[in-house]
Amino acid sequence: GLSSATTEETMTSTQKVRKISQKGEKTYSCDECGKDFTQAGHLKRHQLIHSGVKPYNCDLCGKSFTEAGSLKKHQLIHSGVKPYSCKLCGKSFTQAGGLKKHQLIHSGVKPYSCDLCGKSFTQAQSLKTHQLIHSGVKPYSCDLCGKSFTVAQSLKTHQLIHSGVKPYSCKLCGKSFTQAGGLKTHQLIHSGVKPYSCDMCGKSFTEAGSLKKHQLIHSGFKPYSCEFCGKSFTEAGGLKKHQLIHSGVKPYSCDLCGKSFTVAQNLKTHQLIHSGVKPYSCKLCGKSFTQAGHLKTHQLIHSGVKPYSCELCGKSFTEAGSLKKHQLIHSGVKAYSCELCGKSFTQAGGLKTHQLIHSGVKAYNCDLCGKSFTEAGHLKTHQLIHSGVKAYSCDLCGKSFTQAGSLKTHQLIHSGVKPYGCKLCGKSFTQAGSLKTHQLIHSGVKPYSCDLCGKSFNLAGTLKKHQLIHSGFKPYGCDLCGKSFTQAGSLKTHQLIHSGVKPYGCDECGKSFTQAGDLKRHQLIHSGFKVYSCHLCGKSFTHRKGLKLHQIIHSGVKPYSCELCGKAFAQNSSLQRHLVTHSGIKAYSCDFCGKRFSDKHYRNIHLRSHTGIDVSCCDQCGKLFATDAQLQQHMFSHTEERPYKSDLCEKTFKAPHQLKKHQQIHTRK
Repeated sequence: GLSSATTEETMTSTQKVRKISQKGEKTYSCDECGKDFTQAGHLKRHQLIHSGVKPYNCDLCGKSFTEAGSLKKHQLIHSGVKPYSCKLCGKSFTQAGGLKKHQLIHSGVKPYSCDLCGKSFTQAQSLKTHQLIHSGVKPYSCDLCGKSFTVAQSLKTHQLIHSGVKPYSCKLCGKSFTQAGGLKTHQLIHSGVKPYSCDMCGKSFTEAGSLKKHQLIHSGFKPYSCEFCGKSFTEAGGLKKHQLIHSGVKPYSCDLCGKSFTVAQNLKTHQLIHSGVKPYSCKLCGKSFTQAGHLKTHQLIHSGVKPYSCELCGKSFTEAGSLKKHQLIHSGVKAYSCELCGKSFTQAGGLKTHQLIHSGVKAYNCDLCGKSFTEAGHLKTHQLIHSGVKAYSCDLCGKSFTQAGSLKTHQLIHSGVKPYGCKLCGKSFTQAGSLKTHQLIHSGVKPYSCDLCGKSFNLAGTLKKHQLIHSGFKPYGCDLCGKSFTQAGSLKTHQLIHSGVKPYGCDECGKSFTQAGDLKRHQLIHSGFKVYSCHLCGKSFTHRKGLKLHQIIHSGVKPYSCELCGKAFAQNSSLQRHLVTHSGIKAYSCDFCGKRFSDKHYRNIHLRSHTGIDVSCCDQCGKLFATDAQLQQHMFSHTEERPYKSDLCEKTFKAPHQLKKHQQIHTRK
């Protein structure tokens, strides 16, 4: 027993350390961070991290290390030699330890769990790094921007952003990265390999981490909430980015247009717009994009898959984010208001876009016609007009559109669904925006005035259309008669006259029209409803436009002049009628004396000299009528149409008076 005790006492300190090490105990602690070690040498090596001394440098990239062994491991990255490969996925590693760590991912074994949030890890060190997030301790700060990190390596990675050094470049597209890992992740985009799939929706990812982040969307778990607006996020990083919106700090500015961003990556994405580089193209329609993500989102339009549906109205969307934006419409919450006009928006982006209207800044110009826009997207939409490409067609009437959204809006016309009704007059609309525009008529507010004639409008777009009249610029010409128009839509409406197609017929008199709007205006004549009266002479009109045209007569203003003889007119239609007199064409003749006239209106005025009354003349047979209504009824005699049917028998008539006379036969019986 004594010799045994003596042997125990005479043990060297080194032997004691070995013995303790075998028991799994740790006796050497770091005064800086509290980390424990089983051997003094390990502690010394660790303390070099805190001292900042790194005597071992890489000749290829200049990276420094505290130990020679760490430098050797690093140099294997540059050599490209990776002798250790994973049998399951083929991924290679420079060291056996790296392969072992990787294989734990496939095994699914994660023995190290966080007591605070339950997250599991394959390694103890990964758990320790994770726990620093909950502690809030971030001892490593960036000298340039003040951003703090829990791990020294994260700080190093961050500092590469400020240095601008990106030694790792993609051979396919030239994009550069600060780290080799960043390049590898990027290269998976080009390979198209996405081994990690979501069980809920089938979406695939290049990395397991990206899949995990995506799965949080389906779980609905958002533990990180914003103190300012209550918005929740699945990750702490997402919350941090969001909070920059409230701070107003935007340190990253575009040198070309001055637009500022809260995150450097957003600036980079924005700069692609100016560069014009769009490496990602759609195979179906050829549309190109600056980012692969934008291409993916676009491709969902062609697939027709819309997994996200609104519970309130049933509208479906290709992305969850689009559904969220849509749901704000139903909530009625509009937290972002314009200080200049008071208009409110559901999103900050909507307010920013709106404010560009007041600023007058239009940085995006069309090379073909010179028209300017506040946003690049609006310019792109406009350029489709010049290209003539209309990929979206209506199955019911064949009308084509440059955008899918325009087709959807058009299809509502065929469906007849008009969920947005005006409370003042009962008029219904297919879209909420159309209702808002209509309500401006009742408000009487017309903030947009023409500098040339003083005419006011409730919309800026309507003012622009009006100003084209003064400019005289009419780029859209009719191939059949040469008449020119300021807008393509006006030309299309005009061309219906030449086609002879008039699908909208009046039930009262049988007169047909090329447009539904023209029929509605015509039907007011039969109703006798004339709400617009002239305060100077008392004459009434069925339309506001008719009253305005009439009031020009009282004002004495005649802005439309004939270039040939100088005669001035109050209305453009009067000028057009007058111009026919210079052409020498006289298609209308008097049945009494044979005199010929260039216009039907002038011929009817002349007929008064023979009859003593105002008359209307039938162009087909020359018969005279006291009113236009009588002439319209007479016109049925030249057609086979008999729109007036007896309720008591099957007999039909061409005019209402014929039907009335016939009904007397039934009453006598």
